[in-house]
Amino acid sequence: MDLNLLNHVAEYIWRIEPHGDMRVPAILYADEHLIRDMDEKVYEQSCNVAMLPGIVQAAYAMPDAHWGYGFPIGGVAAFDPEQGGVISAGGVGFDISCGVRTLLTGLRKPDVENKKHALADGLFRDIPAGVGSTGHIHLSHSGMNAMLQGGAQWAVEQGFGLPEDLQRIEENGCMPGADPVKVSDHAKKRQRDEMGTLGSGNHYLEVQYVTAVYDATIADAYGLQEGDVVVSIHCGSRGLGHQIGTEFLKSMAMSASQHGIRLPDRELACAPINSEVGQAYLGAMRAGINCALANRQILTHLTRQVFARLIPEAELRLLYDVSHNTCKQEMHEIDGVKRELFVHRKGATRAFGPGHPAVSEALRHVGQPVIIGGSMGTASYILAGTEQSEQQAYSSACHGAGRAMSRHQAKRQWRGRALIDELAERGILIRSPSLRGVAEEAPGAYKDVSAVVDAADNAGLARKVARLHPLVCIKG
Repeated sequence: MDLNLLNHVAEYIWRIEPHGDMRVPAILYADEHLIRDMDEKVYEQSCNVAMLPGIVQAAYAMPDAHWGYGFPIGGVAAFDPEQGGVISAGGVGFDISCGVRTLLTGLRKPDVENKKHALADGLFRDIPAGVGSTGHIHLSHSGMNAMLQGGAQWAVEQGFGLPEDLQRIEENGCMPGADPVKVSDHAKKRQRDEMGTLGSGNHYLEVQYVTAVYDATIADAYGLQEGDVVVSIHCGSRGLGHQIGTEFLKSMAMSASQHGIRLPDRELACAPINSEVGQAYLGAMRAGINCALANRQILTHLTRQVFARLIPEAELRLLYDVSHNTCKQEMHEIDGVKRELFVHRKGATRAFGPGHPAVSEALRHVGQPVIIGGSMGTASYILAGTEQSEQQAYSSACHGAGRAMSRHQAKRQWRGRALIDELAERGILIRSPSLRGVAEEAPGAYKDVSAVVDAADNAGLARKVARLHPLVCIKG
């Protein structure tokens, strides 16, 4: 990105002044190196988001920002329904509530070293992964609606997991306001056999261990110590979420025209929050969130079963589950006044600080865990939300490393088999049904996750707590 396009207002804060049809500025959080490496599309898309009706304060971009559909991935924006604010399917993303959860195992790295191969094989056998993967759960029409209404709470009621898991999930595992009626039959059909599956792309299940602790007090509250083994699961709402996004983009394009909204980019199709289409999308999207929460809950159950069989002394307790493709109705203070806003986080994680009532009571005194997934073979991080973040970007932080090149470019540069062998030599076991998928997700195809996390920490978006290193990675 051309630095001459930006005002450098602080070491980790860059500002695009309103120009043209921009209603508010755009603010990017990153160091100079990350900014230079961002593609020009981040600039263009951030400016476009700032043109949408009812946007409040600014359009924000996280340190991992890169080109996306309509919104940049790593984009955050809030809209006020009382000011004509809109909701955009492109501002949520196609994989609704794609997110990550981390499980504490109670094990230490030496406990799993001699069982690493068995774990890799067992998880790969029992966790369906890959394009179009299907599981052992086949939902009826009524079962589908119950799942879309109940989320992880429904999953627990069906025997997938423990009631105490729900305390460590955003919205206590169930997004209110979900309306299964607003989800098409086609979307439901796509999801009927996909519950409890990872899918493909950047989704994964990893066995990891803690290699560094940066804040001992918060790490202790989270139950993390150096050398501890954890499991992280990254996936979303599978075919259902994608179908919801696809269908509503079409109806939002018509709605925007009907309401006289001039779109700077057709990918930013949107509808007024208080319109019929806006409310219908909210109901469907919230159902999509519940689908993702239920999916990760089922995957947790399957993971626990594998560990119980191979390492029975393991205790897989949920640290936290966060989503990073959502639009949520939240109260935020703007110029000293509490306002109800609809906050889009696309490739961005909610990062509420200490004392926030939405954070699990057991962790409220230190702030919400923020889980930053690395790319295959690289580190991941646990951070904590900060009070400062509320003044930065509606208590939001980055969600991962962010792609540095397209999947097509990665596929031309790397070979899946060679990557698997190379990572095995480094003690990281990869299991995947697709060598092409492994090549597309090569570590070198992503930005440096440590640089992204450092920028988030230094900008005050979230505080570094611990670094995780992979031992086993199940990839779609």
